[in-house]
Amino acid sequence: MESSEHLLKVENLHVHYGKIEALRGIEFAVNEGELVTVIGANGAGKTTTLRTISGLLHPVEGSIRFMGEEIGGMAPSKVTARHVIQIPEGRRIFPDLTVRENLEMGAYLRKDAAGIKKDFDWVMSLFPRLEERLSQKGGTLSGGEQQMLAMGRGLMSQPKLLMLDEPSMGLAPVVVEIIFGIIKKLHDEGVTILLIEQNANLALAIADYGFVLETGTVKLKGTGAELMANEDVRKAYLGEG
Repeated sequence: MESSEHLLKVENLHVHYGKIEALRGIEFAVNEGELVTVIGANGAGKTTTLRTISGLLHPVEGSIRFMGEEIGGMAPSKVTARHVIQIPEGRRIFPDLTVRENLEMGAYLRKDAAGIKKDFDWVMSLFPRLEERLSQKGGTLSGGEQQMLAMGRGLMSQPKLLMLDEPSMGLAPVVVEIIFGIIKKLHDEGVTILLIEQNANLALAIADYGFVLETGTVKLKGTGAELMANEDVRKAYLGEG
């Protein structure tokens, strides 16, 4: 985290919802190839952080630099074109499109047919359940399968930064285990990941680095292992004492 060449660098970020200050000067960085997690209670500002990086919200103050370029306040389509890809909370797949069509939507900005085919085969290897359901409409899939589809669609965009917002939300424990196994595999394969997750145990166990958000500010930071060992984190987020 000491590198001066961060892939993503967020500095002094302030974001408002009307008169409510949702983010109050947060700062963090993500280096290429890292899995960085942001944990915190509901309302801490986790989703707001991702939505601001994605361009869905505009900062009142501060800087968001990606590969050295300022993207704070940039239109979402321009952020996506830079391969900053968000998998939103609640999946948000296209329910009336087939699994194959949903995945193809992830590659809509691409023109490299051979690369698209290669990535499609890679996504099928990661999510064999999807391969069995390519002709099914997305809306007929289970919650876990829809999460896999949302992740697969994001990967078809060739993300330089993959941002995952609460991927375990609403899923059965056995499915959560599968999803987190895939997230770890993506990290092992070199995908840079920014993970927002309420299940702090799962997130910190696989994270290189983590930040704890409380009411719009970064309260703690450290490696995943350091935060898991921190007494305050253990009490507040890991269900101990």
